[in-house]
Amino acid sequence: MSPHVLIVDDDPVVRDLLSRFLRANGFEASVLHDGTHLGQRLERERPAVVVLDVMMPGTDGLRALAALRAKGDDIPVIFASARGAVADRIAGLTLGADDYVAKPFDPQELLLRIQTVLRRRGAVPAGAPEARERCRFGPFELDFTTRTLLRDGERVALRDGEFALLKVFTRHPYRVLSRVLIHDLLHADGLEFHERSLDVPIWRLRRVIEDDPSQPRFVQTVRGKGYVFVPLREGEAADTDAHGAEDAQDPDGGA
Repeated sequence: MSPHVLIVDDDPVVRDLLSRFLRANGFEASVLHDGTHLGQRLERERPAVVVLDVMMPGTDGLRALAALRAKGDDIPVIFASARGAVADRIAGLTLGADDYVAKPFDPQELLLRIQTVLRRRGAVPAGAPEARERCRFGPFELDFTTRTLLRDGERVALRDGEFALLKVFTRHPYRVLSRVLIHDLLHADGLEFHERSLDVPIWRLRRVIEDDPSQPRFVQTVRGKGYVFVPLREGEAADTDAHGAEDAQDPDGGA
């Protein structure tokens, strides 16, 4: 079954946009216009995660979450709010939210946050096998079920960490992923993030899949932003999503 996301927001445009986006990305989605009846709704249906606005008429998101946690309901909740100051984030997380995303946000970022929360709450670890169509890039073919990487039909040695990192990248091609997001997607145990913690894993993966790791073709650095996975050959780049490859012109720059 597809994970079910309940979107609680008083803005019908936001509800519709997120519902359509999540459904297009393999989730089930339902909506609620404010937090007043959130507890009753959760008694009738149990989504995998709740995306909860803060500023709503009637019962706002903070009070709605406080009421849930007070009665022992530990359902995963992600705040999505225009109130993005540090104090607001701290307040939401202190009440028991699993994550906090400030509006306006890219739906892709929310999707990544949802996946991270679900994994932390007991979903499949980043490096686990997965029933999913093979991914082909350049001379490589990645089999998610058997956790094997082939190059021109020959098996390539792949460590658990390298498989997990490559799995994250292949899920989000042509998307610039920040170091923090990659870390969160890799670590379901809440391991503390450190700025340079991805240097060695990225270097190891590049040694496996790049002809010249110092001039990466597939896992490119986007200076000051993170990394982008570009699976298509250079001659096919014009047909790709504009969200990444054109921004990744400086493969040697620090992210």
